[in-house]
Amino acid sequence: MIDYSKILSEKVAELKPSGIRKFFDLAAEVEDVIALTIGEPDFKTPWHIREAGIDSLKKGHTWYTANAGLIELRQEASKYLKRRFNLDYDAKDIFITVGGSEAIDLTIRAIIDSGDEMLLPIPSFVCYDPICRLAGGKVVTIETKRENDFRLTAEELRAAITPKTKLLVLPFPNNPTGAVMRREHLEEIAEVLRGTDIMVLSDEIYAELTYGGERHVSIAEIEGMKERTILVNGFSKAYAMTGWRLGYVAGPSPIISQMLKIHQYGIMSSPTTSQYAAVVAMRDCDDEVEKMKKEYDMRRRYLVKAFNDMGLDCFTPEGAFYVFPCIKSTGLSSEEFCEKLLRSKKVAVVPGGAFGSSGEGFVRVSYSYSLDHIMEAAKRIKEFLEELENEQHKP
Repeated sequence: MIDYSKILSEKVAELKPSGIRKFFDLAAEVEDVIALTIGEPDFKTPWHIREAGIDSLKKGHTWYTANAGLIELRQEASKYLKRRFNLDYDAKDIFITVGGSEAIDLTIRAIIDSGDEMLLPIPSFVCYDPICRLAGGKVVTIETKRENDFRLTAEELRAAITPKTKLLVLPFPNNPTGAVMRREHLEEIAEVLRGTDIMVLSDEIYAELTYGGERHVSIAEIEGMKERTILVNGFSKAYAMTGWRLGYVAGPSPIISQMLKIHQYGIMSSPTTSQYAAVVAMRDCDDEVEKMKKEYDMRRRYLVKAFNDMGLDCFTPEGAFYVFPCIKSTGLSSEEFCEKLLRSKKVAVVPGGAFGSSGEGFVRVSYSYSLDHIMEAAKRIKEFLEELENEQHKP
């Protein structure tokens, strides 16, 4: 008999499964569950985008593209970044990836060597930490705080930097909190980084989904930051294209050229059909994005009020499509809260602890679902809290 424990990579064996997927899988076992667990738009991909994909197949465009992606798409990405976020990137400094996830993986692997430190503000999405560990790096977490609206502060960043620091992850707009970094906050971060050799992985997958009238600002737009920033984005969230598996990365040529080598060996090229569809998404679908954003904004405002009315303090998110209510008043851990809620009311949300230690005491609720689902879920959560309170006050 083979002892697989001696064959498997220790780094892989030590990785914990995603806490998000755990509750997604648990929810799948419950009949008639309302699952608000996954950050996947409930909208269909806009028709113009789907039509472009279909048309590419009709024309027989089923071969590999260049490793870096269709030049037409890379040029469109360059125009899009200038039009929407005032960023100047030549098409040669942009390449197309299999989702934003591959772009994150490539960035970390191209920069982190064994023993290097990566700074990671938490709570944050689950992929950064394990990718860094697989690359042999050390993850140094920075706990963002509710009183700072879950933003990274210059003081927190400065305190975490050591001679081994090589990369800062800037995951804003943030999953799971919905926090954003406005220009004045980014200026403070930039001031700390200037004069160092620390690179920034700026994950801007939710850049189009910011609320309150202010546009998203990339740290690459701040003076002196473009040369040290790897900008990651994609099509899944803004364009409701999760299943198309397409993203892109932009950055300084010396870094991008090395990342492209890893992409060449591991992937070859991103899906051809998806790339043709993405050209139309970037070129013609700004209005569609705005329509979806308005719907998300309505759901956001509804859920924040609903949770606060229930007595669960809920920070008002300014980006992405999640709310992050505090459940500490219930006396339950995040995981206990989610398990009890799922069993008793058939509502699935994600424990905040899945996103880092500072997420404990919170839960993530996605509003990328229909308003009917959200309203019914809120009703059930209110009932759950009332029943929990009655149970705790029994003599």
